[in-house]
Amino acid sequence: MSHRYKVREIAQQAGLSEATVDRVLHHRPGVRQNTVAEVHQAIADLDKQRAQLRLNGRRYLVDIVMQTPRRFSDAFRAAVEAELPAFAPAMLRARFHLWESGSTAQMVEALRRLRGSHGVVLKAQDQPEVAEAIDRLVDAGVPVVTYATDVPASSRCGYVGIDNHGAGLTAAYLVDQWLGPATADVLITLSQTVFRGEGEREVGFRSGLRGTGRGIVEVSDSDGIDATNERLVLEALESHPAVEAVYSVGGGNLATVAAFEKLGRACRVFVAHDLDADNRRLLREGHISAVLHNDLRADARLALRLILQERGALPTEPARPVPIQVITPHNLPA
Repeated sequence: MSHRYKVREIAQQAGLSEATVDRVLHHRPGVRQNTVAEVHQAIADLDKQRAQLRLNGRRYLVDIVMQTPRRFSDAFRAAVEAELPAFAPAMLRARFHLWESGSTAQMVEALRRLRGSHGVVLKAQDQPEVAEAIDRLVDAGVPVVTYATDVPASSRCGYVGIDNHGAGLTAAYLVDQWLGPATADVLITLSQTVFRGEGEREVGFRSGLRGTGRGIVEVSDSDGIDATNERLVLEALESHPAVEAVYSVGGGNLATVAAFEKLGRACRVFVAHDLDADNRRLLREGHISAVLHNDLRADARLALRLILQERGALPTEPARPVPIQVITPHNLPA
């Protein structure tokens, strides 16, 4: 059986004889399980060391391109900057292209103008023009990782983020359990319907509430910006007096809380996404019941790793789904 390392190399790493290593590699009998484990650990260590040699002295420039509310882009930017040193001895730098609202054409133009990039982390609309822009980058040798919301028809090398449909189902479960027997309706707020991740959350939420008899009132196209969101939520609440709960998919939660307060309406359950500064405060003050959260630093680390893997600088490892954490005021992380 051929192997990517010579038997002598593995034996030296493991501190075993070449004959023993040869027996393990060829699955011959007469070798203890702990010896087999030592050989496999030695191979894993050699993989890591080879990756370090490939990374040594290399410089990579990664572009972070996102249309998202500033409170989220600020949090993700901090996460990326905190993770960059972890890839030493390689030197990673990041350029940030961040804006809150805009058209698909603006996103396509931003991707077209990238120069000298070694990889892109992208939060963008799931539109054919965006998929084509991603394909052009990939064809030019620039790997693209989609983040938080996917563009699956493109040739992106991976998606990083939570299971959005599962998040919607989780939100529906929490809302229905906390409302109990009350016949209350639920407001769902989205920033833009062209973001696939938000659409998947909405579908999961609606399916989770199917059969409960609860009405769902939708507010969308606010871009998650507070001023726009407050106006839209006020209009929805005035038209739907039975709304007593909120599932916030796209943010703008300060504005949603303000709208309820302006009308003197009680919001009995409020489930949101992401532990940004606004949501932390709203959780502590009791305005939000729970936040569905994922570790942004873990997201950033995985996205950067996928880019380096695609460039052959790191060994390939399977990307695991990002787990959803249900955060309440009582388990709010520091």
